[in-house]
Amino acid sequence: MTVPYTPDLVDELNTLIRFNLDSTQQGVKVHKTADAKVIAATRRLHAKGLLTQEDGGYLTSLGRNAAEHAQAALTLLTAEVAPPASAARDLSAAQA
Repeated sequence: MTVPYTPDLVDELNTLIRFNLDSTQQGVKVHKTADAKVIAATRRLHAKGLLTQEDGGYLTSLGRNAAEHAQAALTLLTAEVAPPASAARDLSAAQA
């Protein structure tokens, strides 16, 4: 059974995409003045074993895997999509 994305899961995904995957030396610090949703998402990610600290810190190995997938999905979903070849042919025929 597939569970749809809940607002809490979206907040967690938005937190994961903030991590720089090019360096294991950079973490994220969520300050007490941050949006309550961001603070809660960061705490949940820590409780799930994806972050080293309740206020962010670094990605664990499981967290890095999740962040890689979250960032890859975002890249795929926000990429410009070329029309299918049949649509391009239809467009060319219509313009002729």
